[in-house]
Formats: sequence, C-alpha cells, structure tokens
Amino acid sequence: MSGEFRDVLETFDNENPGRDYSIEIICPEFTSVCPKTGQPDFGTLTFTYTPEAKCVELKSLKLYLQRFRDEGIFYENVTNRILDDLVAVLKPRRMKLLAEFTPRGGITTRVTVEHVAER
Repeated sequence: MSGEFRDVLETFDNENPGRDYSIEIICPEFTSVCPKTGQPDFGTLTFTYTPEAKCVELKSLKLYLQRFRDEGIFYENVTNRILDDLVAVLKPRRMKLLAEFTPRGGITTRVTVEHVAER
C-alpha cells in the first residue's frame, strides 16, 4: 500500500546540490483515522530536510498527505511511514519529521523520526 501512496509524490531537481541548506515544510491540517475508535486524528507535520539531488513538489505532497484521511493508522506508524516514503523518493542528505497531534482524552502526542544518509 505504501507504494500506491508514494506514487503521488513528485520531485524537481535541486539546483544547488553542492550546498547544504534546509527546507522546512509545515502542514497544519494533517488528518488520519484512529484504527481503534474510527475517530479522526488531527495533527501538524513539520518536515525539515537537506536535499541531495531532488526536492519535493508541494502540491504532490499535499495530495499524498490527503490520502491518509481515511487511513486507520496509529500516530507512530503514520509518522514513520511518511518519513520512509519521502526518503525513498527524495533520497535526502537528512530529513526530520515532527508530527504533533491534537489532544485526545487530555493527552497530547508528538512523534519525531529522523533519517541521515550514509556518505
């Protein structure tokens, strides 16, 4: 299933591959579904990455993230899956994803995952 989701992601060439620089993308309207209750989960995703040869095209990222609206998946799993998909497509030097979910039952959850490419 991850491959189906991943196919939506588009890239464009990084015109400055010799320079380390950071790109930060904030997506404040992420939604998925709790697999236990069927209730919607809402969160803010913050991506920070240093590109190698490719950068993610933002409209395709939006469409990719919208595919999770009906997906029953735990916070930890969706955060790792999104990072895995982006790393597979972009092959960045490094990438960090912070997923901050709105409170449910008085509990706030933040999940952080990171990737660092081997050189």
